[in-house]
Amino acid sequence: MTTLEKTVSTETLLGALEWRYATKVFDASRTIPDEIWADLEKSLVLTPSSFGLQPWKFLVLTDRAQREELVPLSWHQRQVADSSHLVLFLARRALQTEDIEKFVQLTADVRGQERESLEGYFGVMERFRARLSSEELSNWAQKQCYIAQGQLMLATALAGVDSCPMEGFEREKVDAWVAQKFGLGDYTTALMLPCGYRDDSDKYANAAKVRYPLEEVVVRG
Repeated sequence: MTTLEKTVSTETLLGALEWRYATKVFDASRTIPDEIWADLEKSLVLTPSSFGLQPWKFLVLTDRAQREELVPLSWHQRQVADSSHLVLFLARRALQTEDIEKFVQLTADVRGQERESLEGYFGVMERFRARLSSEELSNWAQKQCYIAQGQLMLATALAGVDSCPMEGFEREKVDAWVAQKFGLGDYTTALMLPCGYRDDSDKYANAAKVRYPLEEVVVRG
């Protein structure tokens, strides 16, 4: 596809962004339809990342009992359990040479190129990896997760699905839970995003958005 065959009007885009808010109370009786969620997961896969390396996994939790276990680890915020789907954005703790090689080989396979033709690309990424400490690489990976969360928040809003971005959780305890339940000890939890449908009792649903005027925050050169 060289041109976008189907577009969303700017009116629809802005309407969705005006409609969305950080949902505090979810309707626990409502579930996101499978076909809608499947497309939302695809939107996650399409998220851009630095170098295209995708240093993440997206852990999607739908089991209510599992999510209840995370409530006390998430400052007792009920969105974690009462939403339809909970997404944990997991960032790689470390980036190894073999991770870069895996991505370069995938690029060659997908685009029908010889692996050798991408040696320069490999070198750029490997030099980036080598000059950063493990802590710096982990921080870099966590920042990539914010891009993915932003993309999913926009996608959910356009699909008429509510969400609530969350950093309010005990990371070490959540990481231990994720490692024990899913064997993902090589990752750390950067963010959470409960997704579902707002409950009528949520007083914030109709609250006016508080934003600085465009003229104050947008500077044109």
